[in-house]
Amino acid sequence: MESCGTAEDSRRVQNAQLFLAVQKEFGSFDSYIWQFVGGRPRQNRLRRHEQLPARTEQSDAMSKDLAKRGFKFVGSTICYAFMQATGMVNDHLVDCFDTRNWANTIARGPGARHYAVESPRR
Repeated sequence: MESCGTAEDSRRVQNAQLFLAVQKEFGSFDSYIWQFVGGRPRQNRLRRHEQLPARTEQSDAMSKDLAKRGFKFVGSTICYAFMQATGMVNDHLVDCFDTRNWANTIARGPGARHYAVESPRR
């Protein structure tokens, strides 16, 4: 689909420019973003899916700071999903087969990559 110069496109360009400004201010976007979890992945100890949060104090703070800087589309729920996707927070249930693998990733600290292992066959 071709872009027609919509308002959404201009917001994406604006977010990209703001991203570059954050990189310049903090040395990297990584340095900036990890401050919201104290520089280490947060390991939640959830037992049931009903306990999974849609947002947290940390994602609220991230959302507020990003919005203050002029970013768009950065609500707390979006920020929390970003935190989950990038390994800033681990919401694997304690009985999940992949929890031990995540514990090893957390021990390696920020920037460590998590590679999911194949699910055990049943």
